[in-house]
Amino acid sequence: MRSVRFKVKGVLLDLDGTIVDSREAYLEAAKAGLAAIRQRLVDTTIVMDIPKRLEQNMPINHIINENNKQRFLEAYLDAYYQATSTKSKPMPNISETLKKLSQKAKLALITMRCVSKERIQEELLNFGLAEYFHHVITALNTCNPKPSPEALIECAKMLGIEPCECLVVGDSVADIRAGKNAGAKTVAVLSGIFTLRELEREKPDLILESVNQLPDFLD
Repeated sequence: MRSVRFKVKGVLLDLDGTIVDSREAYLEAAKAGLAAIRQRLVDTTIVMDIPKRLEQNMPINHIINENNKQRFLEAYLDAYYQATSTKSKPMPNISETLKKLSQKAKLALITMRCVSKERIQEELLNFGLAEYFHHVITALNTCNPKPSPEALIECAKMLGIEPCECLVVGDSVADIRAGKNAGAKTVAVLSGIFTLRELEREKPDLILESVNQLPDFLD
């Protein structure tokens, strides 16, 4: 695996599942959404299935009755965005990793959260990670979120480089698809909610256990 090497000018990183662990926020969101439709959480496996499906615009009818879907989603998303402020936590050793990466390329963060970039920057500041990122782009800063390449292309432009000179790193199929759609190199990490098999199907250039391994693959 170490034969794979990247020489890039920019590294575009995902947030949830890559830089921070948001699993507890997903759990809080599922509980709140189900409570809103008076349904109990009886199968914990659905907790991580919900964000996977929402990210890929897949139906959740096997979990939520269509008549309750809108009420569930409103409560779910509201609880999720609130919970990320208190339940998300930085991945182990991520500050040291970002420091190493920032010495090799310009770093930017692209997240599908529908919140202001100022809110994300505040979260990064609280975690002691804000200094490493040149730019932050959220779902509010783009008309078409990942897997559209729009945010990645705009981010590369802001960094003063071409998308093909970037490496896109994330834990989801949307991250890898967005990277490929932008013409960038892609690295999938297994620290989020997607499985190895799901990520392998997207054929990223490299799959790692976590972003902490990435500096060893950058020239």
